[in-house]
Amino acid sequence: MRTIERAHQVEGSRLLEAARRLAPLIADHADEAERERRVPKAVVGELVSAGVFHMFVPRVFGGGEVDVAIGVRVLEELSKADGSTGWIAMIGATTGLISAYLPQQVAREIYRPGVITGGVVAPRGTAVPENGGYRVNGTWSFASGCEHSHWLACASLVQGSDVPDVRMMLFPATAIEIIDTWHVSGLRGTGSHDIAVNDAYVPTDYSFSLAGRPAQSGVLYGFSLIGLLAVSVAAVALGIGRAAIDEIRDIAPNKTPMGRRKPLTEWNVAQVAIAEGEAALRSGRAFLLESVGAMWSTLERGEEPAIEQRALLRLAASQAVQGSVRAVDVAYNLGGGSSIYESSRLQRRFRDIHALTQHVMVGPSSFEAAGRALLGHEVPPGFL
Repeated sequence: MRTIERAHQVEGSRLLEAARRLAPLIADHADEAERERRVPKAVVGELVSAGVFHMFVPRVFGGGEVDVAIGVRVLEELSKADGSTGWIAMIGATTGLISAYLPQQVAREIYRPGVITGGVVAPRGTAVPENGGYRVNGTWSFASGCEHSHWLACASLVQGSDVPDVRMMLFPATAIEIIDTWHVSGLRGTGSHDIAVNDAYVPTDYSFSLAGRPAQSGVLYGFSLIGLLAVSVAAVALGIGRAAIDEIRDIAPNKTPMGRRKPLTEWNVAQVAIAEGEAALRSGRAFLLESVGAMWSTLERGEEPAIEQRALLRLAASQAVQGSVRAVDVAYNLGGGSSIYESSRLQRRFRDIHALTQHVMVGPSSFEAAGRALLGHEVPPGFL
């Protein structure tokens, strides 16, 4: 066990250092990502080299298999530099967890060094059983990073099944049609276009049920794909929130609000707002890391997490996003008229965080479902 823990720590430290090292490069390319609606190849290449996209892939397949808390911190660091880059890193990393659900030979084929995966968990496709596989049709929205992904996993509802079965179907990028739809307000650099397949055949081994159990037994794989996705979305939000608060604190000494003689640092309204934003951000982050740590400890002991514990993980992710939104809104509002200019990083943080809030993993329905679980009621399928 100690050897495994040591491996987690070493790889986690390396990834964190790599994320910090890449921050200046990412920030320098943020305008290009915004303009081109995709993260530049130079940045994607560095993320590949650093192993970010494979940090949740099992070590037996050459991945990092890092502690989820480390994954949160890595995604935070990348998102502080640029929200869109943090987001596509998050998508690539979380879909790496798919490798734990696939037969070993398929996982080794797909998760070769340098290969990036993406996907959509909303079941917008249909799958008809056919000759040891499935015939799949569908159109999926919000396929972040689809332009640089080599494989894409798309959730599809199996037809003719007595029990509803939503399966992730894996397609090589060559089988996917990308539909240019990503003209949006925030997270513009994520390239989250629609994708479609028409009458595509997927062998059974290149699919898995979202209700199934992973084939890998490491502690990391006790986290559900949905749970890890929610936590990772929250990590991106925390990075954006931290960047916004740091930005306004840098600006405050030299910014004097209209009608005042002293800078923001001397204005009691600004002082209170900064404190509230900082508290919201830090408390959301603390709840998230507490929930992640508790889940990791439970799994490390070989125990099955209770429904309440899994619900708290989802609740913590949603609350971390809300705290991040509060932090960004404080910074944007204190920035005043200068916040609205394209040259301001605050306006981009503002647009990015409010685009992120629309993700179903951290939306209002997640609070309702978590509350249902905490009160002992059934929760929607797939929530935990």
